[in-house]
Amino acid sequence: MSAPAPSPLAIVDAEPLPRQEEVLTDAALAFVAELHRLFTPRRDELLARRGERRAEIARTSTLDFLPETAHIRADDSWKVAPAPAALNDRRVEITGPTDRKMTINALNSGARVWLADFEDASAPTWENVVLGQVNLMDAYNRNIDFTDAKSGKSYALKDADQLATVVMRPRGWHLDERHLVDETGKPVPGAFVDFGLYFFHNAKRLIELGKGPYFYLPKTESHLEARLWNEIFVFAQDYVGIPQGTVRATVLIETITAAYEMEEILYELRDHAAGLNAGRWDYLFSIVKNFRDGGEKFVLPDRNLVTMTAPFMRAYTELLVRTCHKRGAHAIGGMAAFIPSRRDAEVNKVAFEKVRADKDREAGDGFDGSWVAHPDLVPIAMESFDKVLGDKPNQKDRLREDVAVAPGDLIAIDSLDAKPTFGGLQNAVQVGIRYIEAWLRGLGAVAIFNLMEDAATAEISRSQIWQWINAGVVFENGRTATAELAREVAAEELANIKAEIGEEAFAAGHWQQAHDLLLQVSLDADYADFLTLPAYEQLKG
Repeated sequence: MSAPAPSPLAIVDAEPLPRQEEVLTDAALAFVAELHRLFTPRRDELLARRGERRAEIARTSTLDFLPETAHIRADDSWKVAPAPAALNDRRVEITGPTDRKMTINALNSGARVWLADFEDASAPTWENVVLGQVNLMDAYNRNIDFTDAKSGKSYALKDADQLATVVMRPRGWHLDERHLVDETGKPVPGAFVDFGLYFFHNAKRLIELGKGPYFYLPKTESHLEARLWNEIFVFAQDYVGIPQGTVRATVLIETITAAYEMEEILYELRDHAAGLNAGRWDYLFSIVKNFRDGGEKFVLPDRNLVTMTAPFMRAYTELLVRTCHKRGAHAIGGMAAFIPSRRDAEVNKVAFEKVRADKDREAGDGFDGSWVAHPDLVPIAMESFDKVLGDKPNQKDRLREDVAVAPGDLIAIDSLDAKPTFGGLQNAVQVGIRYIEAWLRGLGAVAIFNLMEDAATAEISRSQIWQWINAGVVFENGRTATAELAREVAAEELANIKAEIGEEAFAAGHWQQAHDLLLQVSLDADYADFLTLPAYEQLKG
C-alpha cells in the first residue's frame, strides 16, 4: 500500500493524550476518513428511516415479520459462514470497558470471550476512546501491565492459551465523535472511529495470533443496518488486504424491531456472521421507546419484575435460539450483572443461586454461551454450560423446532401480572442519578447496589419514569405517577446521596447535574431517542 495522503479529518477540542500518535496515525485516520466518506450518507439515511418506522408503530401499535423478506425466512438452504476456531466455543463471555486494569483482568478471567466495550460500558471521553485502543494494541503485543496506585497490586497477562478471545463492541449508529470532524466540520460517526482504528491497527496482528477482527454490533434496528455493516466489512478487508470472511460479527438483538428481523440480519451478514445475543435492558428500553404511546397494555412493571421467564421475553429468547441454530450461528444469552460483595457472604449466596438458575435456564434452552459482568461469576456460568455441553464447543445441533412464535407473542407485555410500584419509581430514580453522575465523570460501567450497570440501565430507568407518568400509573400506595412526584423522589434521593457520601464528596461530583439530566429526559414531553445524546453534550473531555 502506498503512503496515504494526509487525512481530511481534523482532531478538535481535544487535549493531547499520551501515546495518541500510535493510534491516530495518518494511515489510520485516512482509513477512518474513507469509511466516513463512503458510508456516513447511508448511515444518515438509516437513522432517518428509524424515525419513520417509529412513527408507523405509533400509528398502528403493532409489529410483524416483514412480508417483503418472507422468501429469506422460507429458504432453508442458506447458513452463515462456519465459526472460526477462536469463536467456536463461547460458553462464557465477560463484558467490560477497555481501561488498562479491566483489559488484563478480562483477558485473564477464564471466560472464553471478552466483549471489549467502547459502547454502553464506556463513557465516550476522548481519553477513553483513544487509550482504550492503546490498551488493546498493547495486549495483542503482550506489552501491557498495570499496578494499582492504591493497593500496589500488579496485574500482568497469563500465557496466550489462557486468554479470552476479544470481541470488540463499537458505538451504535446514532452516536457521533465530536473530536474527529471532516473538512466541513461534520463529526465522524463514533462507530467508524471505534471500528476503524481497531480494525486498521489490529486485524493482521490478530490473524497472526490465530484469531481475527471480531465485533459485537449494538443497537441494530433492521436488516438494512446489518447490510451496511456487511458492506463496511467487505470494504475494510479489501483495504488492508486480508481475506474476505475474516471479520466475524455478533449482533445484539436488543431492539424490538430487530427481534422481528433476526433471520434477515443473519442473512445480510451471512459471510461474516458469528451469532446473535439477547440483551435485556436495552430490549425493554426499546419496547418502551417504540410503544410508549400504545396505551396501558404496553406499560412495563418495575424492571426487576420483568424476568427472562416473562412470556414475551421467553418468546424473544427462544426465537433467537431457534433462528441462530437453524442458520448455523451461535446464540449467546444475557447478562449476569451481580457484583459480589466483599463484606456480605449471605448476599453473595443468594445472588449466586439466582445467577446459577439463570445460566442453567439458558443452557437448557439451547444457548451456546452467556454473559457475566464480573470474573467471580465466570466459574458459575461455566459450570452451567459445562453440564449441558460437556466436551462439545456449542449446541448448535439443538434446532429447537418445537419453538413457534407468533408476531403478537413478542409484544404481549400485558401477559405479565406484575404492576409498576412506588418502590420501582424510587429505584429508577436512584439508579438513574447514580449512573449518570458516574458517566459524566467518564465511567461507563458502574457498580450500583451490587449490580454492574451500564448505559442501558439508565435508559430503561428514565424510560420507565417517562412511561409511567404519561400513562398516569397509580401505584400500590395510591399515589399517581406525575412529574411532581418524580421531582419529589429525585430531590429526596439527592439529599440521601449527600448524607451518604458527605458534603465534600457531593460537591466534588456531578450530582446536581445528573439529577437535572435524569429529570430532563424523564419529564420532557418530547421523548429523547437516547439519553446519551443530551448527556454527551455535557460530557467533558
